[in-house]
Amino acid sequence: MKSFLSAGVLVIALATAGLLTSMTSTAETAVAASAPHHLSAATVSDNSNIAKQYAFRAAMRELWEDHVVWTRQVIVAIIASTPDTDAALTRLLRNQADIGNAIKPFYGDAAGEQLTTLLREHIVIAGTLLTTAKSGDTDAFAAAKTEWYRNGDDIAHFLASANPHWPLAEMQAAMTAHLDTTLAEAVARLTGDWNADVVAYDAVHQHILHMADALSDGIIAQFPAAFARSN
Repeated sequence: MKSFLSAGVLVIALATAGLLTSMTSTAETAVAASAPHHLSAATVSDNSNIAKQYAFRAAMRELWEDHVVWTRQVIVAIIASTPDTDAALTRLLRNQADIGNAIKPFYGDAAGEQLTTLLREHIVIAGTLLTTAKSGDTDAFAAAKTEWYRNGDDIAHFLASANPHWPLAEMQAAMTAHLDTTLAEAVARLTGDWNADVVAYDAVHQHILHMADALSDGIIAQFPAAFARSN
């Protein structure tokens, strides 16, 4: 538990020390911001609106796939007490900054930082859920679970307040589904039900792709000029 929290504190300290960069409000910058790996503005070199939208959706999917992939790695590491736990957690927390950075070109730096903070809280509480479940501390687990779903609702409210194409009820349903499927994955892994673990992760993955597409569609609908054809 101590190493888990120390990794979280370290990454948060690094992030707040000025390592996150601000971005301008162009479609090319938006794609680059939401694509920390191989996707970049070069993806939309033909300058068509369709290509820009496709690249943005692909980049958003990559970000949220990273979210569930590295969440799974942390689940596996914490439950198995493997030495890669801190490294996996550090990478997972970095993903929350990547997602926050991806919305900055549209909603500004403050909103991006707020989303990152909410998502980091989502990860830290999840870590508490895992460690308390593993130790059998049912009271602490129940308290962490309540906090985790409260945080999910906070994220839903944040998103709904930012974009009229992200209705609150839909965002709440999406976040609840994300938490439910992730919790099912963790329980299956903790109890050694490997078949259920595979089924649960498939559900997590399918749902996060749907959620990423819904977020992309909302941004494209709210900011159509950002994805217009460039001459």
